[in-house]
Amino acid sequence: MVSSDTSSPGGASTLAYRAFLAAGSALAALTTPVLAQTAPAPVSELVKAVDIPYQQFTLKNGLRVIVHTDRKAPIVAVSVWYDVGSKHEPKGKTGFAHLFEHLMFNGSENAPGDFFEPLQQVGATDFNGTTYYDRTNYFETVPTAALERALFLESDRMGYLTGAITQGVLDEQRGVVQNEKRQGDNQPYGLLRYKATEGLFPATHPYGHTTIGSMADLDQASLADVKNWFKSHYGPNNAVLVLAGDVDVATARPLVEKYFGAIAAGPKSVAPPAPIPASLPGPAKEVMKDRVAATLIMKEWAVPGLNDKDSASLEVAAGVLGGLASSRLSNVLVKGEKLAVQAQAEYESFAQVGTFQITTLVRPGVDAATVSARIDQLVVDFIKNGPTADEVNRYVTSTVSGRIDGLEAVGGFGGKAVALAEGALYSNDPGFYKKQLAALAAQTPATVKAAAAKWLTRPSYQLDIVNGDRDAYAESKAVPPAKVVEAPEQPAKGTRGPIPAVGEVAGLSFPTVERTRLSNGIELVYANRAVVPITQAVLSFDAGVAADVADKLGTQQLTLAMMDEGTKRLNSIQIAEARERLGASISSGSSPDRTTLSLRVPSANLAAGADLWADIARTPAFPESELARVKSQQLAEIAQELTSPQGLVQRVLPKLVGPGSPYAKAQGAGDAAAVQGLSRAELIAFQQAWLRPDKAKIFVVSDRPLAEIRQVMEARFGDWKPAGAAGSKAFPPAVASVSPRIVLVDRPASPQSMIAAGVQTGLKGTDDLLPVQVGNDALGGSFLGRLNMDLREDKHWSYGVRGNFSRNAEAAPYVLYAPVQADQTGPSVAALRTDVTQYLTSKPMTQEEFARAINAGTRSLSGNFETSDDVLTAMQANDLYKRPDDYYATITQKYRALTLPQVNAATKAAIDPAKFVWVVVGEAAKVKPQLDSLGLPVEVIPAAAVAGTPPAPAAK
Repeated sequence: MVSSDTSSPGGASTLAYRAFLAAGSALAALTTPVLAQTAPAPVSELVKAVDIPYQQFTLKNGLRVIVHTDRKAPIVAVSVWYDVGSKHEPKGKTGFAHLFEHLMFNGSENAPGDFFEPLQQVGATDFNGTTYYDRTNYFETVPTAALERALFLESDRMGYLTGAITQGVLDEQRGVVQNEKRQGDNQPYGLLRYKATEGLFPATHPYGHTTIGSMADLDQASLADVKNWFKSHYGPNNAVLVLAGDVDVATARPLVEKYFGAIAAGPKSVAPPAPIPASLPGPAKEVMKDRVAATLIMKEWAVPGLNDKDSASLEVAAGVLGGLASSRLSNVLVKGEKLAVQAQAEYESFAQVGTFQITTLVRPGVDAATVSARIDQLVVDFIKNGPTADEVNRYVTSTVSGRIDGLEAVGGFGGKAVALAEGALYSNDPGFYKKQLAALAAQTPATVKAAAAKWLTRPSYQLDIVNGDRDAYAESKAVPPAKVVEAPEQPAKGTRGPIPAVGEVAGLSFPTVERTRLSNGIELVYANRAVVPITQAVLSFDAGVAADVADKLGTQQLTLAMMDEGTKRLNSIQIAEARERLGASISSGSSPDRTTLSLRVPSANLAAGADLWADIARTPAFPESELARVKSQQLAEIAQELTSPQGLVQRVLPKLVGPGSPYAKAQGAGDAAAVQGLSRAELIAFQQAWLRPDKAKIFVVSDRPLAEIRQVMEARFGDWKPAGAAGSKAFPPAVASVSPRIVLVDRPASPQSMIAAGVQTGLKGTDDLLPVQVGNDALGGSFLGRLNMDLREDKHWSYGVRGNFSRNAEAAPYVLYAPVQADQTGPSVAALRTDVTQYLTSKPMTQEEFARAINAGTRSLSGNFETSDDVLTAMQANDLYKRPDDYYATITQKYRALTLPQVNAATKAAIDPAKFVWVVVGEAAKVKPQLDSLGLPVEVIPAAAVAGTPPAPAAK
C-alpha cells in the first residue's frame, strides 16, 4: 500500500510509538566455558560476505542505470529513486513530495487506472512507493517475463504523467494522504514526530518539517501546483534506476533505452543548504500532554549525516548506549535501577544531516525528573570514558550480521537494489555500502568516544510526553470533506503503443524439504538455501495463545519473557553479550497455535549460537530477582494497549467473534491483575507443560547440509526428556448464537475511528482454503479489493482497508480492519456492510477479478518465496495446516483447476454478511450518533473497561 516511509538511509524510524527495544542487560564479562569453546567469526570475515557486484551506464537524458545480476530466482527488482524529498519543499508546499508519490500510483497517460492493476496481473511482489526527506522511490519485484511491462509502466509515469492528473485524482489522493496523517496522529505519542522535528531544526531548515506535511498546505495544493512540482523534479536526470535479479546489462540496456531514452531531461535537483544547527530554534525542553500509559522522555541532538566521517562512530555510539540488548541505557535504567520499562538510543542518518535520539519510557510511579537526570549522567559518563572494545565489537558484529541477512532479497523496502540506489543517490557511489561496513569495522573505543564528545556536548532538545488530554493543535482541526467529482478513468493515449504483454512466467522452484528425527523423537524439518551464509532455526512447540491459562491470561507471554533472563549456567547479562558477539538473534514468539523460540546466526557461528539457543530452551532459570521487573514491563505493555486503537481492538474482537474458543484468549499482553499475581512456580509449570521436547519440532533453513545440521541439533537436543504431564488443548464447537451488533470503545479526542469486524465461517485452517482465499482477493485481500478501493480510492475516508481469513488450525474467521476519519465512521460501516453484502449476493466476483487473482497467485510464487525466511515460514505453515511439504511446488495446478462459480460459491458459503460483530474504537460523543442509524444495537464501553473481561456475546 502506498505509504510515506519511516525508515532512513541508515537506520529505522525514530517515531516513538513504534516498538522500543525492550531487551537489555548489565555489562559483564562472559565467563561460561560452554560458549567459549567456539570463537566467533571475526567481523572482517562477516564483512567479506557482503558483496553486490554491479555494472552501470547512463542514458543521454541523464538517467543513471545500475544492474546487479542474481540468478537465484526468475525475478527482477525494479527500483526507481528520484532525487526529490520533503527537504526540497518550499514554504507553503509541505507534503508535496509525498502527495505526489500517491498521485504517481493513479495511472499515467498510456497506462490509465490504478498502477497496481497491471502489476498484480503479472504477479508483482514487494511493490510500493515511499517518500522521505531526501528521496522518493518506487519499486516492484516482477517475474523476469514481466520486466518489459514494469519498465514501460515506470517510464510512462516518469515521462507521461501530467495528462493523467485531473482535479478529481488530486482531490482523491489528498484525502487519502490526510487520512494517512490522521492515522499516525491517532497513535499514542503520535504527535512526537512533529515536536521532534520542530524542536531541533528551524522551520526554514530543509529538514525542519515532517514529510507528511501540514493539513493546510495539502488543502491548498492546486492542480497547477502539483503539475509544476512534477515538471521541476521528476526528470530522468534526477533519477536512479536499479535492476537487480535475473537480468544482465546486455538485456537491460536495450530495454531501458527503448522505454526511457525518449524522455526529455528536466531541471536538475539541487540539494538545499542544510547546515547542522549550532543552537536550538526554541526552548530546550517542552512538555506535551497525550493519552498515554507511561511518561516518555526524548532527548535529541542534531548531528552529521551519512557522508560525514563521524557517521559510523555515531552509529556505534547509539548502539552501545541504547541499541544493543546489552545497552547501557537498558542495563542501568531498566534492569539495574528499574527506573524505566524501555530505553533506546538511535542515530538516524540522512544525506545531509542526522539526528541522535534517546527515548525512554518511565516506569509508572517513578519521577520523570529523576530519570531525566540519570540519562544525562549516563551520557556524560559515555562522553568522558567512551565504550569498551568489547561493546564496539558486539555492536558491529550484530549490525553486519543483520545486513548480510537483509541482502538476500533483491528488492522491496530493503535488499540489494536499495543498497545500490541509496549509495548512488546519496553518495554518488552504488558501492557505498562497502565503505559504510568498512568504516563500522574500523571503529575503536577512541573514535566512538571522540565523536560522542564532539556532538553530544552540543545543545540538545528534550520533550516529555505525559498523561493528559491533548492540547488543541492545528493538525487536529477537521477538514471539511472535499466535494470530489469522481475522477473518470482516462482513455489510454496510445502514443507509445500498448502495454507490453507478459511472456511465459517460470514456475516456482521451491527447495526440497527433508525430514529426519533426533534420538528422542524430535522431528527435524530442513531445507537448503545457499544464497547467504546464514542459518535460521525455529524450535516450534504445539502450544500458542490457545494454550494460555484461561483464568490467568498473559502467563505464556511472561514465561517467554523470562526465558532469556537467565539459565542454570548463564545470567541475562551473559546471554545478551554472547548473542551479540556471535551476531546472533534469539527470539521468542507465539501465534494462536504455536509457541516458538527462534535462532538466526551466521553459519560460521552456528555451533556456538546453537549452544546458547539450546541453553535458553532447555534450562531457563526464571530468576526470582528479575521477575518483578519483567512483570512491570508486561504490565506497562498492557497499559499501552489500552491507549492504542489497535491494542483495544485486539483485546475486544477475539472474544466477540469466537466466544468460548481457546483462540479468544488472544487478549493482547494478558490480564493485568493475573500477570501481577503470577508466581515463579506458575511460570515453571507452564514451561514444563508446554515448552517440552514431546511438543517440539525443529525447522531449519541453512546453507549447511542436513547431515551437519542434524549433528548440531542432536548434540544439543537429542537427549532432552520431558518432565511431568503435558498440557492439552480442547476446541469446543463454535458458538453460533453470536448476536450482530456494534461495540463502541470510547476513546476521546480520536481524529480517526478504528473499525474492525469479524464473523465465524465454519472453516478450519486445515481445510483447503484456496477457493475462499482467491474469492477474497477482490473483496479485502489486496489493494485492488473492493473494500479498499471504495473507502480509500473512491471515498478517500481511509488510508487503507483489509479483510482476510484469520487462519488458525481449528478456526478461520473472516475479519476486516478499516481506520477511517472520525466524521465518516457511520457512513464507513454502512459502506463496508453494503460492499460485503453485494459481493456475496448481487455483485459477486467477476471473471476479470477472478483472472487477476489467479494470475497474481501463480505468477507471484517465485517472488513470494525468494528468501530463506519466506521458505521457513512456508515450511511451518504446511506442517501446521497438515499440507504436504511440496504444497507450494504444486499449488499452480490447484489455482488453475479453480473455476469462478466454484470460488463464488465457496466464498458465499463461508461468509454470512448478516452475522458480523463490529468493534469501533473512537470518540463516542462524535461517533455514536453516526452508528445509531445503522440498524444494529450499539453498546458503548470506556477504554478503561477493556482491561477487564470484554463484553460477553449477547444471545439471539
